[in-house]
Amino acid sequence: MSQKVTQTVEDLVIPILEELGLELVDVEYVKEGKNWFLRVFIDSPKGIDIEECGVVSERLSEKLDEIDPIPYNYFLEVSSPGAERPLKKEKDFHNSLGKQVYIKTYEPLDGEKVFEGELTSFDGNTVTITVTIKTRKKAIEIPYEKIASARLAVTFN
Repeated sequence: MSQKVTQTVEDLVIPILEELGLELVDVEYVKEGKNWFLRVFIDSPKGIDIEECGVVSERLSEKLDEIDPIPYNYFLEVSSPGAERPLKKEKDFHNSLGKQVYIKTYEPLDGEKVFEGELTSFDGNTVTITVTIKTRKKAIEIPYEKIASARLAVTFN
């Protein structure tokens, strides 16, 4: 059911976001404790402010009330994905070239399932990140279909 809810919400929110010049990053419908949460993460090249989140929340809430696709009470949260934005679509990888990323794979690659480094290339099939091991840089190629999750990584120098 969670997949159906998130797809329905995506279908409802995308036209709202397009009209406002914003983009959808992700939709989550999860149970935490005894409460259900519907989280919609939005962004734009200039970033997101609280007013934009409020407008999207109000307009999406109206649409959800019209069709009532969720049988349980839930909390609707509309927000920015934050500094560690998830990378969900191919476009996200292209837009993140040159940035620090954190990637988990479904299965080990050379004995590792977690990688963190600079995203140096993406050709649609392979993600290449450059990691620093002590003083040496190493390029690691990760097949796109093997990525379980990916996000931007915040680093402190």
